[in-house]
Formats: sequence, C-alpha cells, structure tokens
Amino acid sequence: MLCNRYFSLRVKHIFRHGLQFYWARTYSSKPLSEQYIRNIGILAHIDGGKTTTTERMLYYAGKTNTLGEVHHGNTVTDFLVQERERGITICSAAVSFEWRDYRINLLDTPGHIDFTMEVEQSLAAVDGTIVILDGSAGVEAQTITVWNQADRHKLPRLIFVNKMDKDNADFEGCLQDLEKKLDIIPLPLQLPFFEREKFTGVIDVLTGTHVVWDKSTNGRIYKRAPLSGDHLLESQRKRNAIIDILSGIDDDLAKVIIETDSMENLPNDLVQAAIRACTLKQQIVPVFLGAAYKNVGVQLLMDGVLKFLPAPNERNHFYDSFGSEFVGKVSKVTHDKQRGPLSLIRVFRGNVKKGAKIVTHKGVTETIQRIYAPLADEYREVTAIEAGNIGLCAGLKSTVTGDLIIPNISILRKAISKLSTSEKNGNDDLNEEFAQKLFLHTTIPEPVFFCSIEPPSSAYQAALDTALKEIQREDPSLKVLFDETTMQTVLGGMGKLHLEIIKSRILTEYKIDVDLGPLQIAYKETLEEPCRGSWTAEKEIAGHRQSVRMELTIHGKVYEDRFRLDNSPEAQENLRLIRPKQMSFVKKGVLAALERGPKLGGQLTDAAITLHQLVIGKGTADTFIMAAAAQCIRHVLSTAKCRLMEPLMLLEIVMPAEYLNAIQADLNRRRCTVLEVRSRGNHRKVLRANAPLAELDDYSSEVRCISSGTASVSMEPNGYELLNATDEASAIRRAHGLE
Repeated sequence: MLCNRYFSLRVKHIFRHGLQFYWARTYSSKPLSEQYIRNIGILAHIDGGKTTTTERMLYYAGKTNTLGEVHHGNTVTDFLVQERERGITICSAAVSFEWRDYRINLLDTPGHIDFTMEVEQSLAAVDGTIVILDGSAGVEAQTITVWNQADRHKLPRLIFVNKMDKDNADFEGCLQDLEKKLDIIPLPLQLPFFEREKFTGVIDVLTGTHVVWDKSTNGRIYKRAPLSGDHLLESQRKRNAIIDILSGIDDDLAKVIIETDSMENLPNDLVQAAIRACTLKQQIVPVFLGAAYKNVGVQLLMDGVLKFLPAPNERNHFYDSFGSEFVGKVSKVTHDKQRGPLSLIRVFRGNVKKGAKIVTHKGVTETIQRIYAPLADEYREVTAIEAGNIGLCAGLKSTVTGDLIIPNISILRKAISKLSTSEKNGNDDLNEEFAQKLFLHTTIPEPVFFCSIEPPSSAYQAALDTALKEIQREDPSLKVLFDETTMQTVLGGMGKLHLEIIKSRILTEYKIDVDLGPLQIAYKETLEEPCRGSWTAEKEIAGHRQSVRMELTIHGKVYEDRFRLDNSPEAQENLRLIRPKQMSFVKKGVLAALERGPKLGGQLTDAAITLHQLVIGKGTADTFIMAAAAQCIRHVLSTAKCRLMEPLMLLEIVMPAEYLNAIQADLNRRRCTVLEVRSRGNHRKVLRANAPLAELDDYSSEVRCISSGTASVSMEPNGYELLNATDEASAIRRAHGLE
C-alpha cells in the first residue's frame, strides 16, 4: 500500500513539473523580436499530407511526445469529432512552437473544396505559406484553388513535395506541373535519393550532401554524408542551374558572379540570401521534398521556413501609419463551451494585454477578458500578444472575421490621414494596398446547395437559432435564411459534405437532433431583356393611411451602381421632392428584393434598377416604404423574361488508362464538356471537364464503381451557365419535387 501510494505521488510530481517544463520549453513567455517569428499556413489538395506534416513539426519541435496519425484519429490539429471520424481537416487550427530559437505560428487548413472559406480566413493571418503536393499526383485541382487564394494575399510560398516514398512518385513530373499549371519558377533545393529503387533520403543541392533519417528515433535524428560519383555531379549541375536562374533575377548575385567570373565557388550564404530575396518578391518558389508519414524531410522544411519565408516586420508596411500603437485583425472566430467565443487575432503593431479595451473599425467597443496561446483545442493563458504574433482572445462578443481592432477610433483616423498624405506624395500603391487589407471584407463564396433545417420540436427552435448564429459566425460561407413562403429556416452551403458536417456539429456540440430537407441546387436567374412596371401600395395602419406609388425598370447591370435615378427632366422634377432618408429605404427594399428571382427564388444576377417615379403619401412609415419597394420589384419580375443559370463544377479525374473510355461515356451522359485529357506516368490518365452540378449527385461513388475503385475525383465550383428550355423545365420540376 505504501509503495503504491509513493508511486502515485511520484507520478503526479513528475507530471506536474514535467508539464511546467513542457510549456516553458515550447512556448516561452519571453517576447521575441519580430525577426525571430514566422507566421505560416499549410495549404494542399485533400489528402496531400498537411496534417501529417504538421504533426511531425510539433513532434520534432518537442511540442508533443508522440506522433499523431490521421487514420488513428489522435492528431493535435484535427480535434473535432467529425474530423477524427472522417480523417479530414474541416476547421483550420492554429498551433505555436519553437524551432531553433524561432517561434513558428502555424495554421493547418482544410483541403476539401467545401471548406475553402477556412483557408481564406487563415491566409489573412499569415506572412507565408507551405504548399504541399502529393509526389504521385502533382498539382491537383484544389492545389490550384489554394494557390490562387495565396496569390490574392500576395504571400511568399515554399513547396513541399510529399509522399516521395510512393512507387509512382515523380519529382521531375511535379516540377513540370508547377511550371505548366501555376506559371511559376520552381527552384528545387533538394533531389530524391534512391537506393535499390527505394526512396531513402534527400540530396541537399546547395551543400552537396546526402541526408538520411534514423527510423529507430521516428526521424528525430538525421545525418549528413558527402556525395560522390554520379550523385555529386548531378548535385553540382543542379546547384549551377539554381545559381543561373537566380543571377537572372537578383542583381547582387549577378554582380558577384561577374566579379569572380565563377559560379562554382560562390558561398552558400550568398546563394541563400538571393533565394530569400527572390522568394519574398514572389519571383521564385523554393521546392523541398520528403515523406512526412515516413518521417523524412520535415526538419529541413522547417529550416527552410526560417531561411526563406518572411518575418512579420518584412511585410504589411502599410501598418507603419499606426506607429507603435496596437493594431490587429480578427482572422477567425470559434466557440468554446467553457470560454465562449474566441477570436483568433493577428497583431501587426504594438501589443494587446489581458483586460484591454479595444474598438473595431466599425466603432464597436469591447474588452479582452483573457488571452490564450494557440494549440488547436488546448489553451494556455498568457498576459499579452506582442507584435507579429497570433493569439486567441476571449470576451469579444461582436467581432467577426475581417474586423480591424485598435485601442480607439482616433488612431484609425490618424492612420488614414497619414496615408492620405502618402497618396498626395504619389504613393498610390501604398494607399491602395492599405484600403484592400483594412476595409474590404474577406471574399465569401456563394453557396451551391440549399436545404431546409428543422428542430425535433418547436421547443428546440430558440436553441437551434443560437447554434446556427454561432456556427455562422465561425463559418461565414454558411448562409442562414428564412423562407417566408414555406416558413422554414434554410441553410446554404458549399457542398453536400459541408451541410452534413453542420448537421453533425449541431448534434454533437449543441445536442439538437435536427432534420435536413432534401438538397436543392443554388440556381441563379438572369433577365433576358429590361422590364418596366409600376406599383401602388395603400393601407391603413393604426388609423394612418400609408401610400406609395412607384415606377421603375429592371435591367442588366450596365451601370456601376445597382440603384440609379432616371436623369430625365420629368423624373428629376418628381424625385427631387423625396427626402434622402425615404430614398434610402426605397433602395434597401429594392436591393433586397433583387436577391430572389421569379422562377425558383434564386439570386438575380447582374440586375439593377432605374427609378422613374416615386410618390409617397404624407405620414407614410419608413418600413412601409421599404416593403412597398420590395413588392414593386416582385410585381415587375412576375412579368419579366428570366432564364435559369445552373452551377458548373470543374472535375479532375485521375484514373488508369483502361477506364478512360468508360468514364468519358458516363460524362457525356451527364451533359459534361471534356476540356483536357493528359497522361500522368506510364499507365494513368488525368481528365478535366466542366460538369453541371445537378448531374453529380454522389459522383465520387459512381467513378469508383466504373473504375473498380482505382480512380479518384476532385471538383471545384467553376461559374454558371444558362440552361436551355428543356433542361430548365426539368430543373423546375425537380426543385418542386415533381421528378
């Protein structure tokens, strides 16, 4: 008994003091200079290996003591029940760890197209990214999507060609893919090392060494050995090719080469400085390789992050207008059962402390109650977030993704004033970049599916409304609407999986067993020709007569403004009598009504109105004016000639060559347009096609059946296309449940 008690107390002692050492070792409370911080995101096509690579980084940095695996459901960043059940990343997760005296704040993002909004939110918080490729698949459909997202944020990138241990991995093919599909200059700093046709390590081109990882230590230990023979000659040839590319871009390196009249004897420090300079300008993309699952190559990738990706003080110079004052940005909001809403905040200047009062750029004042260091769903309270870092703040009840936060609104006014001076001095680019970063909201994609959602009974309606409000704050790509015709709550999402995950989260996190109605495709509607009409609304409310008469034309958006006034003398004479406040309510009612077309209630695209005449009775309420404007739009649209537009998806199918004809025949039956067929390796084909979303119900299963489970398919939204009369009639019948 005494022995057992001693053992128990000893374990508790070790755990307590070990945990304190763990935090002290992995998240130093001492503020770091910005040059020793890296904020990065990991991007890839689904199943590219993002989460596995993140797990290795945490393990080698000493943040975790065991290697988490996606298929075991024990990874740090995939902490949601749905993520562990399905083996995919759904929500981006932030982790922070130290590596070689630097702090790396990393955001692991989803690879599935349904959760592209999570990627968009994450990119607003980072200074650079790692894009991971499957060495056997090259640049895939979602890789192109996330690459374009990173382009919009002007982020420097590294590429990690993962899964090089696969038999059909092709490093050179990946480099060709990068040049062709992404139109970039890939700079391979490593080459794969094979022994007996098995991938066993990495050739470091710049140092001319062979790097091998020790399997018995899970890859913690790795050794370098000098190259010889053909491997050495190949490494030297690749090094010279790298220097040749850099010398055509970097003037400093070219000058040294001219002075020394040699490329062979250039010191590596000089070459690395040129690589870094060109990477930060996004002129090249350094390429690394490895096999994260087999614990090969990850430490060299982490070193590459420190060497070649920017520190926080090397980007976002437009925030200099705030001086040393605190300025941050909310990149994501999550909800915790105990802590309430948590806002992921990137601090650009100054620092923010626990208990500080902050103001959003919209003028909302809030108090930061607590601050936590990010480690997925684990939290360690800290006292402040310093410039260049990322942290979670509790207590912000109204902030949303994209909000700029500052100590007071006068600081923002001063910053804008400074930038106005910059503009007057001819610095237009700085002013434009500032406006884009601070005031434009994150681009939210349009939903492609809708479905109704109902609680098990009316007693759960309030709880369901709260759940949807919280989830929508976390995930702006989820649309929550109320259909007045059917009196139902309607969800709009990015795909079938997206809506299934929402349902599952409501059940597991909020304990509400909701029912989802059948999925409806998010058709859009468009006008074939302008339509003019008038409407008179009259009603007596509480003894007061309300009246509005208006005449307007709905047409295609040929002007920049969707709401304009007729500029003819007769119209101007009438419209000048309308007070600006009343006109603002007319505009609100009109623009709200334009969101629903007359055929299936889909969004009316590129529609605008011209107001010709407006007569408002004395004493008419503003809300009645807005409702009358919406009624007028619906009346005019009821006689308009509209067409349905259906969403298209860009398919990419990878299959063995023998199944190409069968899959093409199936696509033709589904009204698809084949765009390209190309070879990948010796026996595989890659087919790209435009396909109507209405024809793709459970298409992944169909492809697997046709190919006996050997083909894979990925898809992403690719715009809208007009339906012909026959297909339109079929779509309307299907939407009404008649087919």
